[in-house]
Amino acid sequence: MSRTAEVSRKTGETDIQIKLDLDGSGVCDIDTGVPFFDHMLNAFGRHGQFDLTVHAVGDVEVDAHHTVEDTGIVLGEAFCQALGDKAGITRFADSTIPMDETLVMAAVDISGRGQAYCDLPLPTERVGSFDTELAVEFFYAFARDAKLTLRVRELAGENSHHIIEAAFKATGRAMRFACEMDPRVKGVPSTKGTL
Repeated sequence: MSRTAEVSRKTGETDIQIKLDLDGSGVCDIDTGVPFFDHMLNAFGRHGQFDLTVHAVGDVEVDAHHTVEDTGIVLGEAFCQALGDKAGITRFADSTIPMDETLVMAAVDISGRGQAYCDLPLPTERVGSFDTELAVEFFYAFARDAKLTLRVRELAGENSHHIIEAAFKATGRAMRFACEMDPRVKGVPSTKGTL
């Protein structure tokens, strides 16, 4: 069974195409026009072992907000589609990633209820030209449209680049494990019988 999705979304602010293979090997082709964000999505895909193509054109002359948030929306939709009825998945997973002085935890429940809770105090407002608060905006949009519960929490950190990168890596790894098929799970992993 192929667990893939192709999702496009075009608005007056962005034009985004995403291809996703949940059972890939971490091959990524990312171009959003926001270099630091490209780096983060590449880390997410590679550490999640997802084959991920993201091509986005946005109104970055205004700022990167619409591009980052809308990419989260489309990536969330792609995960939701690729997971299908969610039969046989692991569902719950977490990952804690150290990166130099930084330690960030991400926990996922593919619950059918889209919500994110982020505790990422960042010491700077920017990494290069990237507005650091956009990292949290991405996670909120992604979790909402993937219809999953996501917790991202900084346990230690002093460098904004390291904190954000560890958050994307931890989320990618947690998503990998939550999406994996578990041969012991029969049907949908829920006492309700649906997710």
